[in-house]
Amino acid sequence: MAIEDLNAQNISIGGKKVRFEIQAEDDAADPKQGTAAAQKLCDAKVAGVVGHLNSGTTIPASKVYNDCGIPHVTGAATNPNLTKPGYKTTYRIIANDNALGAALALYATDKLKLKNIAIIDDRTAYGQGVAEVFKKTAQSKGAKIVDEQFTNDKATDFMAILTAIKAKNPDAVFYGGMDPQAGPMLRQMEQLGMTKVKYFGGDGICTAEIAKLSAGAKTLENVVCAEGGASLARMPGGNAWKSKYDGKYPNQFQVYSPYTYDATFVLVDAMKRANSVDPKVYTPNWPRPTSRVSPPPSPSSRTAS
Repeated sequence: MAIEDLNAQNISIGGKKVRFEIQAEDDAADPKQGTAAAQKLCDAKVAGVVGHLNSGTTIPASKVYNDCGIPHVTGAATNPNLTKPGYKTTYRIIANDNALGAALALYATDKLKLKNIAIIDDRTAYGQGVAEVFKKTAQSKGAKIVDEQFTNDKATDFMAILTAIKAKNPDAVFYGGMDPQAGPMLRQMEQLGMTKVKYFGGDGICTAEIAKLSAGAKTLENVVCAEGGASLARMPGGNAWKSKYDGKYPNQFQVYSPYTYDATFVLVDAMKRANSVDPKVYTPNWPRPTSRVSPPPSPSSRTAS
């Protein structure tokens, strides 16, 4: 939709009318496929990349883009390690896990006054990262981590680890991972009678799908999650943008949809400022914009890193 909206503007760059086209690749949330997809885009000499979704694929792919000199903007990957290498081609437009994990921990301890917390993560870069930040922040506020368990991002049976956690009598469980695991986990918590235990997670579980994946479990009422950007209602033109999106793609909206839309506009804005679609020309201009341009008719991104 971003590409269609940009092409409708009849943009000229470098004195020539430009038309944007999508070359789509699927990294299957797998680090090896992520680097393969990145190399394919490099070999195709694309002008810029919007992606990836998972931190576990974005981090290794970022080196590939750095080595071939193509900028990429992610609207979803939140692990702080993504930007630590300092690649000039790596950008994100939402808050990282230091903000997400810490905010959730502070809410758990300061607002809800929770004392005993268990932690589970899926061993991915995203899941481990956000869980570690939550753990450190919660401990600094006096909370006790009564148990730590881990699973993987393909699992669906959590009865063993949940039974072990239940024996520690926690006030809350923090899960570092995505909704395909969080949904069944909530359903199994209900089966174990853990209906009064709060359930925390980052943006990976903050989706509409989690209700369906949990089969409407009673434990859904205990979920507290965080997103890395502003809510649509607070974004300029956000509600109108979502109506348009829903009209074009019914029932496909996801939490990252507006951020990936904006990421596309960020790339093109850089090209317009530099008056070039050549990554070698427009990438170095990003940190030093010389003029402001009118924002696109879209939700505005909130946090850059």
